Amino acid sequence: MTESVNGENNAAEATAKVEVVFALPEKQTLLDLMVVEGSTVESVIKQSGMLERYPEIDLTKNAVGIWNRTCKLQDETRDGDRIEIYRPLIADPKEARRRRAEKAKEEGRADKVTGGRAKKR
Repeated sequence: MTESVNGENNAAEATAKVEVVFALPEKQTLLDLMVVEGSTVESVIKQSGMLERYPEIDLTKNAVGIWNRTCKLQDETRDGDRIEIYRPLIADPKEARRRRAEKAKEEGRADKVTGGRAKKR
C-alpha cells in the first residue's frame, strides 16, 4: 500500500520527499511524505499517521532506521530517505540458530561432532 501524505510546511522552507515504511508479516505500508528538510525521524513518523494506523508501534521499544541502517529518533532526514520502523524480534537469533543446529544434528543433516555437513557414506 502506497499513499501520499503532505505535511504542513512554509513555502520558504526547503522540502524533502521521504518514505515511511512499516511491515507486518501479511502486509507492508509505505507512505510518501513531503516534509521540511531536516525534520527529525520521530517528527516524520508522527506526521505520517503511522502511529495511529498501527497502535502496536511504540517508539520507545521499536527500533527505527534509514535505508536499513538503524538511527536515532532525533536524527535529521534528507530528501530521498526511507524511514523504516522495525518490529521487535520474536526470538533471540543466537538461540534460534542453536535450535536449528541441534535439529540438523538429530536429523543427520549435520556432523554430530563438528556441527558441519554430515559426511556422505
